[in-house]
Amino acid sequence: MKKYIRGLALAGALTLAVAACGEKPNEGASGGTTNEANKDFKGCMVSDSGGFDDKSFNQTSYKGLQDAVTELGIQEVKAESKSDNDYPTNMTAMVQAGCNIIVPVGFKLADATAAAAAANPSIKFAIVDFAYEKPIANVKPLVFNTAQSSFLAGYLAAGMSQTGKVGTFGGLNIPTVTIFMDGFAEGVAHYNKTKSKNVQVLGWNPATQKGLFTADFEDKAKGQQNGQNLITQGADIVFPVAGPAGLGALQAAKASGGKVNAIWVDTDGCESAAEYCSVLLTSVYKGMDVAVKDAIKSAVENNFTNAAYVGTLENSGTGLSPYHEFDSKIPAELKSEIDQLKQDIIDGKVPVASKAQPKSS
Repeated sequence: MKKYIRGLALAGALTLAVAACGEKPNEGASGGTTNEANKDFKGCMVSDSGGFDDKSFNQTSYKGLQDAVTELGIQEVKAESKSDNDYPTNMTAMVQAGCNIIVPVGFKLADATAAAAAANPSIKFAIVDFAYEKPIANVKPLVFNTAQSSFLAGYLAAGMSQTGKVGTFGGLNIPTVTIFMDGFAEGVAHYNKTKSKNVQVLGWNPATQKGLFTADFEDKAKGQQNGQNLITQGADIVFPVAGPAGLGALQAAKASGGKVNAIWVDTDGCESAAEYCSVLLTSVYKGMDVAVKDAIKSAVENNFTNAAYVGTLENSGTGLSPYHEFDSKIPAELKSEIDQLKQDIIDGKVPVASKAQPKSS
C-alpha cells in the first residue's frame, strides 16, 4: 500500500489531506529479501518545500524510496511540504503513521528531524544533506562531497567557455548550496593555473563566501533573472544551484540560441529535465537515490547505524553525468584531463579546499 500525506496551509492553520489507495507494493524482491516478510515495514519520506517533482534532489531522493518499495516489498508513506512551516507537522504525521524509518530531504529539515528523533528513539531516521555536529543515535546523515564533482564541472566549464566568463548562483547561502559553488570556482581556478588562462567566475566569491542567490528554491522567474544577469555580464556557461528555481536559468540558456550552455546539479538533467538537454554540458549528480535505498534497506535488515554516509568521487556517490548531446563537441583532450583530474582528487594530489565539505565518518 502506498500512502501520501501532503501539508496544506489553510486559513493560517496547517491541515493534512490524506489519501490512500489499495495499491500493493511492486512484486519481486532482491538480495533474498521477500515481500511477504517486509509487508508491514513502512519507509517514509518528507520533502522540503521544493516538492517531489522538483527535477532535483527531492525527486532523486524519492526515487530511492520507490526503489526500496520495489526491491524490498515495503510500504511507502510520504509527505510533501509546501513551505518551511510544514516540516514539524509533516514529521509528526509520519510518526503517527507508524513509520519504521523516516527520510527527511534537505538541510532545512534538520531541526524538525532532531526533535522528532529525540521524541521517538525507536524510529530510525536518515536525513539527506545534513550532518549534526553531535551525532544522534537514531539518525543517519546522508551527505555528499559535491565540492569534488563541482571542481570537475568548473574545469569543464572553463575549458568550454568561448567568452572567458562562466557564472553560478544559488538558492540560499547555505553549505549544501555553496559547496557546489566553491568547487565550481576552484575548478575554474585550477584550469586557469594549469592552462595559464584567466577565465572569470561570476556570481560567487569563495574567499568572501558571497554571491548571487534567488533567496528560495521555487521561483523560476528569479532563477531566469539571475541566469540572464550572468549572461548579460558575458557568461556563456551557467551553473544554477537552486533546485526548481534553477530551471529558469536553463530557460535563459536555451533562449540564447546556442550561445549559452549550462551544467545542472543533483541529478542528471538530461533525464530529470530532458527538455533542456540540448544546453546541458553535463550535470553534477548526487547518488541520493542509492543512499536513501541503502539506508532503508539497512533498517529493514536490522543493521542500521548512525554512521554518516558520505558520497565522494571515489565511491561514486557524486560525480559528473554523461555528456549526452555534447559528447562529440567536448574535445577528447579536455575529457581526458577531467578523467585524470578526477583520479588526482581521489588520490589527494589535487586538494579541494571548500570548508563546506562533509567530514568522512
